[in-house]
Order: sequence, then structure tokens, then C-alpha cells
Amino acid sequence: MPKIIFVTGGIVSGLWKWVITASIAKILQSAWLKIWVLKMDPYLQVDAGTMSPYEHWECYVTYDGWETDLDLGNYERFLGTYLSKKSNVTTWQIYLSVIEKERAWKYLWKTVQIVPHITNEIKDRILEVANKNDITIVEVGWTVWDIESAPFLEAIRQLKRDLGRENVFYIHLALLLELDFSGEIKTKPIQHSIIKLREYGITADMLVCRTSKSMSEKIKQKISMLCDIDENSVIEWKNVETIYEVPEKLQEQNVWNIILQHFWITKNINLNDWDEVVKKIKNPKKEVNILLVGKYTKFDDTYKSVLEAFKHAGAELETKVNIKLLESEEIEKNPEILEKLKKEWFVDGIIVPGWFGKRWIKWMMEAVKFARENNIPFLWICLGMQVAVMEFAKNVCKLEDVNSEEFDENAKNKVIALMEEQKNIKNLWWTMRLGHYEAVLEKWSLAYKLYGEEKILERHRHRYEVNPAYHKILQEKWLVLSWKSPNWKLVEFIELKNHPYFIATQAHPEFQSSLQKAHPLFVGLVKASLNS
Repeated sequence: MPKIIFVTGGIVSGLWKWVITASIAKILQSAWLKIWVLKMDPYLQVDAGTMSPYEHWECYVTYDGWETDLDLGNYERFLGTYLSKKSNVTTWQIYLSVIEKERAWKYLWKTVQIVPHITNEIKDRILEVANKNDITIVEVGWTVWDIESAPFLEAIRQLKRDLGRENVFYIHLALLLELDFSGEIKTKPIQHSIIKLREYGITADMLVCRTSKSMSEKIKQKISMLCDIDENSVIEWKNVETIYEVPEKLQEQNVWNIILQHFWITKNINLNDWDEVVKKIKNPKKEVNILLVGKYTKFDDTYKSVLEAFKHAGAELETKVNIKLLESEEIEKNPEILEKLKKEWFVDGIIVPGWFGKRWIKWMMEAVKFARENNIPFLWICLGMQVAVMEFAKNVCKLEDVNSEEFDENAKNKVIALMEEQKNIKNLWWTMRLGHYEAVLEKWSLAYKLYGEEKILERHRHRYEVNPAYHKILQEKWLVLSWKSPNWKLVEFIELKNHPYFIATQAHPEFQSSLQKAHPLFVGLVKASLNS
């Protein structure tokens, strides 16, 4: 019989349910259990690919090419394993499937309704993965107060009846409110959140209280009594130095044992290796400053995977990586800002992550030129690589009117272009390269030195490529095309000789970095920046 943990949230969103979900998954994984994590998102999109980074933060891509909520990236970084498109369920996926079945007469002579048809579809998605794993953890997006969450909450209530109480475990996360004007701790919002959860017929087995300070025994006892939850199952989640400490904090409160006893599973856990890496994050021996030049720098979570990849690289090298975010628009307003930051903030390295759209491309090219001419180690990702190629073609190859076909179809030198086989495809989604693609590294290249392998897999999320018509002229000016697709047609990697660390990739390497296995490109940048 499958074992399922459901994680719900109350009072307000943005409490980072994913941290609790990922931390519990990591703890149980350390007991040599086969763990799977699934995120249910109540929004109406099929996937997260068309959402604004300012509204939904980073769009994460799974190895099998699904554009998802950034939480899947968080799960993977904790677990160190790959999840798939089956780990992300949205409202529209559910409704689309039910409508398609209705049109195919799968519900013939039935009245199609939320209950049972929508809820059955949700349960089927959950059980599809739960039946293949020891324990499946399902995070229900948003809060129990959101009307969009209602079908998902009803479905997870029904699973208690379907599977038996001993095979389902409910965890609720809520905010323990502190009044800033008096310092008083108020439990009433948590009480109401539990009441709301019960309206759906769900009784929490564990309550995690998000708080900025330690809970007193008195507060814990009060919550336990008024919410009718065992006192040992009222868990404190206090702010910590790094999110990677949370598994240890939950372990100290016996969370893993409470869950496994409920499931009648006898296992021991071992987080020693994990804790050793966390110690390196908290006790660095060196320090380095990396400048991130991007389009969406107002919120850290728009580049979540990139920022976390630097933490992983820093842990491996026992180095504190300080990140300064620079909106590319600032280069337009103040062309001297890069030189100013180099001197005043002591910039050791630069990264330009991926983005969409032509806004501020000119100023991104200025950042490329600055790093190239000043021998500053840098890494360019996805569109960042395309911008690096454009800058090189313009300023080194001396080509006129250089651009990408994406931004100017009439440009004289379109060094970035759609492949011919893509041009007649009307549905833009089908022109995307999404998910894992194999690449072949030149054995003499920096890329090969970093990866230590000839054939690698990296995740992609883009449409345009380096134009094959310009491969030769770029190489003649010493731009190294060090990594190509197996058919040697698509450029996946570029390097520049006689530079401390000039490397760019069409892929998204940040999606494959985890705490216990830092990505070599980020390790390489941090190492080169330490020596710059």
C-alpha cells in the first residue's frame, strides 16, 4: 500500500512550504527509502513556462523537458535526484484530461462533476507515482483559504478513506504571528487555519509553526490543546542561517520518527554527510565577489537556481560567495557602473543568466565586452551565450549590423538564428529545446577539463541557436566552439583562449546543481574568481 505525506499551508502564502517538503524528503531519503515529491499547483496554466518572472519567479525545467514551478528545483537540490513532469500537476492539466476523456465518451451517460471526476483525476496523478515509491510527499500549492485549492484538498481527503488512515500523513504549515508593536505571540491565526483545514475533513497529524523566535513550552502546549494535535507533533521552524540547516532542525525534533511510526516503518536515518556540507557553508575559509547582471534582479527568486548553485560551489571550495545583483538597465543609465563596481566592490567574477526578450541586449553586450577586455572570469548562460557570440562577432570579428534573428529579422548578420527545420512550425512551444540534450566535448577544451567527461547531458530552455553560417569566422578569431551536439551542428559551448575563465553555454547548468554535487561550471567560475 502506498504511503503519502501531504503538506498544506495556511494563513498566508510565501512561508516556503517547499523547505519543509524538501527537508522531510531529505531526512527520509537518508533512511534508504525511495522518496518521490509531487507539487500540485492550482493555477490554470498547463505549465509555468509562460508566467512572468516577477509574478511566479523562476521557471524550472525538468530533465524530461517540463517547465515547472521553481519548487521542483528546490526538491531536486535537496534530494540530489531528478524528478520529472509527473512531479508537477496543475489545475489545467487536470481539467484538460477530464475534458478530453469526456469528449472520448469515457464518462458516457454520466454527469461530469468536480466530485468525483476532477478529484479522481487528481488522485490518479498522485497514485501513479506513489505506487512506485516507498513514500511520496505531496505539496499542495497556495493555502487552504484559496478557492482554487478546494478540489485538491477534497482529493487528498478522499485518499485517507481510499488508502486507510495509517497510510496517509497530513502536515500543516502556518505562521506563528508576533506583533511587532508589542512583541506578543498570537496563536489565533494558527487555530483558525486548523479550523479551515477541518472544514475540508482533514485533520493535521503534524503542525509546523513558522516563527522568527523560539516557541516557549507554554505556547506549544496552548497550540497543542486548542488545535488538538499531540504536543510532540507541534514543530518549531525558526529562521536559520541557511535553508540547508532545516533537515537537522527537524531531526532534532524527532520529525522523522513521528512520521515513520505512523507508517509502521522501522528505519534509522543518517544525515552526517549532509551536515558536513552545511558546516562548510556556515564556516567558509575564503571569500569571493560575483556580479550577476540580469534582467529580473528585483527579486532573488527569479534566479533561484543560479544563486543556489553558487552556494553549492562555495561549499565545495569552502568559500563564501557574495552575489551582487545588477539590473542591466543600470548599465544604460550609467555606462561607467561596471568599472565603478570593479573598483569599489572588488568584482572577482561575472555571471549573466538566461532570460527572454530583446530589452537591454545592447547593455548586456557591454557587460560581455567589459569582462572579456578586463580578463574578469565569467560565465554566460543560455541567451547569455548568444549575447556573448553577438558581442564577439561585432567587436572582434568586426561584422556590421550584428543581431539575433529573434530580435531583428532584417539584420545584416544574424549570428543567432532559428534552424531551418523550425521555421515552419506555428506552435512556438514545439520550436523549443526543452530538457536534457546530449553534448560532445572536445578533449582539449576547458569544458572537458571541468566536466571530466566527453559526453554529457545538460538541460535546455531556448529556441534560437548560433547560426552555423558563422561558425568558421568565429573560430578564425579564436572563439572556441568546444561543445557541440552529437550531430556537430548546434553549438552548445563557447570559450575564449588566453582568458582566465571565459566560458558560455546554451544550456542551463544551474538546474543540475545540488548541495552534495555542485555543478562544475559554477565551481570553475568560483575557483577562477578566487585566483583573479
